[in-house]
Amino acid sequence: MNGQLRSRSSWGVKGAAVLDELIALMGLSAEEAALLGDLAGEAAVRGPQMAEEFYGRLGTHANAVEFIDGVPMAGLHRTIIEWFIQLFGGSYGADYAARRLRIGEVHVKIGLPVRYPLAMLDVIIPHGVAIAKTSREPEAAQRAFYKVLALDAAIFNQAYEDNQLAHLVDLVGGEMLARRLLAGEG
Repeated sequence: MNGQLRSRSSWGVKGAAVLDELIALMGLSAEEAALLGDLAGEAAVRGPQMAEEFYGRLGTHANAVEFIDGVPMAGLHRTIIEWFIQLFGGSYGADYAARRLRIGEVHVKIGLPVRYPLAMLDVIIPHGVAIAKTSREPEAAQRAFYKVLALDAAIFNQAYEDNQLAHLVDLVGGEMLARRLLAGEG
């Protein structure tokens, strides 16, 4: 780029509009959303087992424990189960994106490194796949589950990116300069 970072149209996509962009990018269809929505009951049944495995693993990692130590586990379990069930909610609009962004913002606020929640996706995936297999169209439901999980990870990461960029913009006085610094052109 010869040391000159150009403005990108994707940088103007903010807030709930990120969801629309990501759904279009992933090709999440109304049919796929409906397939997942039919599985919410299965997700509710499987959620507690997933939560046990999720926090069981986190509880074995000293650095991750720093973020849950002293926090009532019942509340953490309820929150992750609710999140998991919503993966199969069948509705992935602005309210869904806003809830996911808030989750990311909470993680940012407590200083949780993004690597921890992303590393835990391998606990979530087998449970989601098992639920998808109970669908009338298991292969399509599994593909839809992967799309929604990727959507969640992208929205979650957006919260981290938004926070990082906002702080850098405050420090340097402008978004373009902040983006140049992030790209290593500063």
